[in-house]
Amino acid sequence: MKTNFEKQIAQIAREQEELIMVPNIALPNTNGLFKRYQNPVLTAAHVPYFWKYDLNPLTNPFLMERVGINAVFNAGAIKWQGRYILMARVEGADRKSFFAIAESPNGIDNFRFWDYPVTMPETNVPDTNIYDIRLVEHEDGWIYGLFCTERRDPSAPEGDQSAAIAQCGIARTKNLTDWERLPDLQTKSPQQRNVVLHPEFVDGKYAFYTRPQDSFIEAGKGGGIGFGLAADITKARIDEEVVIDKKVYHTVYEAKNGQGPAPIKTARGWLHLAHGVRNTAAGLRYVLYVFLTDLNELTKVTHKPAGYFLAPDANERIGDVSNVVFCNGWIAEENGDVYIYYASSDTRMHVATTTIQQLLDHVLHAPADGLRSAESVQTIVELIDQNKSFLQEPIDVNLAIRTQ
Repeated sequence: MKTNFEKQIAQIAREQEELIMVPNIALPNTNGLFKRYQNPVLTAAHVPYFWKYDLNPLTNPFLMERVGINAVFNAGAIKWQGRYILMARVEGADRKSFFAIAESPNGIDNFRFWDYPVTMPETNVPDTNIYDIRLVEHEDGWIYGLFCTERRDPSAPEGDQSAAIAQCGIARTKNLTDWERLPDLQTKSPQQRNVVLHPEFVDGKYAFYTRPQDSFIEAGKGGGIGFGLAADITKARIDEEVVIDKKVYHTVYEAKNGQGPAPIKTARGWLHLAHGVRNTAAGLRYVLYVFLTDLNELTKVTHKPAGYFLAPDANERIGDVSNVVFCNGWIAEENGDVYIYYASSDTRMHVATTTIQQLLDHVLHAPADGLRSAESVQTIVELIDQNKSFLQEPIDVNLAIRTQ
């Protein structure tokens, strides 16, 4: 006869299995750009229960959580051996983040964590915190993970225990299990965040998208998304950063912006997904936007629609750091389907699906930001005038109902 302790463990395991197996249903597509889904794909509740509980009744007679998990978010993504892989940022109740891999057979639901979190080697200066990894399968044959490594600012006074320095950590692997840690990226910028490796060589060198900034939180003179080259990935050093997508007053990226995942190569150019930040009375608001760079001249932005592509919606606005969406992972299939993995409010992971065709149609044809209210109105007026011929006859609003 099972003891009450064993029954409690079985109940915990059953509830977690039921959560993992819930089908994820697409929500109605109202903007033509992408589909959102009913449920998050990863949450703190998805973390294996045997990471949190001591399952020995002698040492944990009350079956208490010994290790608390606060959130699962900001995951890098890759399609590997036919599986959809998310390398998530898992944040413990102790505020320390680490990486853990979850995989899904379809990219939409049934994401299941591997048995162990990732053991990431340290440099000779240990990381206090690591997070927000970007996964890139480079043409040199390695899978690279670039992530933020955070350490306390040694120049801060003893009374300031929040001052930190952020830099870009680099690691590589062939199997997503065994990681080789390389030296941190060296640049002339005081701090770095949101650094992403370009998937191809550029003039025989490794190309990086950077985000130079003056302090841990504020970008300061760091003017936007940068670009630089390094000759050797094993001792990566960028001597010159060129800003290719700058901060602009009264836009969704006026406070700071940063590259999301590595760009996707298309026939029309390199397709980028980035995050933009603006300040509000309620705090910083993070949204996602897209732009296109030239196939051969990577620092040349050729198209950039106005405003955001995806912003926090409904329950996505609520969490540890509210009113935030952030993406550092997407997967492009050979058939043109695209899976966008984004976090909401530093709490949970979601998926949105679209296609290369839709993304290109948007980035090529949506109007650019005129940077003034008058220009925004003029854009709408021109669209109304263009649509007048289609509005001469009443639209049958019941048609959609009859065809459902």
